This record gives sequence, C-alpha cells and structure tokens, in this order.
Amino acid sequence: MGLKPGSRLRSRVSDAEFVVMRASDRDMNLTSGGVDTVELDSDAPRLEIGDDQLGEALMGKRYVDEIDAFEVLCTKPGVGGLAIDGRPLHLKSPKPLPSSD
Repeated sequence: MGLKPGSRLRSRVSDAEFVVMRASDRDMNLTSGGVDTVELDSDAPRLEIGDDQLGEALMGKRYVDEIDAFEVLCTKPGVGGLAIDGRPLHLKSPKPLPSSD
C-alpha cells in the first residue's frame, strides 16, 4: 500500500484509527493485529485478531519503527499490535524538555 503523510487508516481487527505522520517513498504495509490496515472510508469486513497479535494502540500516541523512518499517530484506540512491513512499531518516547534554570 502506498502510505504517505496524511493517509488515514483503520484497523480491521478493532476500532483503532491512524494517521500516517512520516513514511518513506517506497510502498509499505501497515498491519494492526497481524492484518493489513485499510483506508478509513473502506467497507472492508472486520476480521478476528490472532492470540499472538495482541497489543494495544493508545489514542494520541505516536508509534515508530526501529530506524525512525515511519511514524503513525493513533486517533482512535483499539487492540492489535502495530507493524510496518513485518517490523514491530513501538511507542515513541517524548522529547525531553530543556531545563528552566
């Protein structure tokens, strides 16, 4: 799937929704709960999540890959671990604020 910044996606295994914040120029495949995500307005049927794909997408949190080349923002929470091209995404840690000494 050609993911680009601003793409709005939804999970097929839960109510989770996402907005792509950063992506490379090549085709990438975002999965939630081990199942491909679809465009937000798609009428694709809901599927069952596998026991080995449990995880949670938290609203307002950003998820990135290990090389920080792909970033997605969760706009609606749901179950299902996130992965891009089979690589798991992890919660992006906040940037530390400068000291106010």
